[in-house]
This record gives sequence, structure tokens and C-alpha cells, in this order.
Amino acid sequence: MLNESVIKLLKTGMWDLATCANREPNVVPVAFKDVTNDGKLIIGDVFLETTLNNIKANNGKIAISVYDSQSLEGYQIKGIAEYVTEGTIVDTFKAMVEKMFNGAATAKGALIITPTKVIVTTPGADNKKKI
Repeated sequence: MLNESVIKLLKTGMWDLATCANREPNVVPVAFKDVTNDGKLIIGDVFLETTLNNIKANNGKIAISVYDSQSLEGYQIKGIAEYVTEGTIVDTFKAMVEKMFNGAATAKGALIITPTKVIVTTPGADNKKKI
């Protein structure tokens, strides 16, 4: 589902993470993120309280916008999120966050997102095309 262009942008671009519950949308930028070899998106939880509440209320539904502000290449990825508090992924994010914040903050867990749909947001002929 995630082709080479999407994965490259996910690894280098900024992500905005969107959720919704009770008719109240929520969007946040995320800094602690990665793509697994099997095409799942992972996000370290440092400050995701509203996001996590929305995921619980909305059967895990989530959307991610990733883009390059210079080239305007972008994609919207919709998927289902699962929250984990233990394991290698969480340990990796804990170490990353603690290093960045000099021990003043840590990751409490991680979202593992299984993509269900990828939509091109790049301006041009392919805009809104499903990959």
C-alpha cells in the first residue's frame, strides 16, 4: 500500500495526526515517528492524551497528513491505530525522547497504525488519487 515515494516522504517529512470524537476534531504534529519494514506507521506517545481518547471513542480510526513544504508533495493516510505500552517499539521511543529532553520527558507508549487508504494530496493531475 505504501509505495517508495510515500515511504520516503514519511521518513523525511512532517506528519500531522488527525482524530475526531464527539464531533470535535483534533490535529497534532508528531516528531517521534517511523515506518516499519512491513508498512505500519509508528508514533511515540509523549503528549497524545486527546488523540488517545479520540482513538478509543472512534474504533481506532486515524488520519495522517505528510508533506514536503518545498515541493508540495503530500499524502493523506487513513488507518486503524493500536496503542501499546510495552515492547521494542516503546523502548526505542523512550530512549529517543529521554535523550532529546535530557530525561525531563519520556514516551508512555506508541501508536501502531495499519494504513487502510493512501490518497495523493500533491497539487496536480494526481490530486485525490488513491494509491
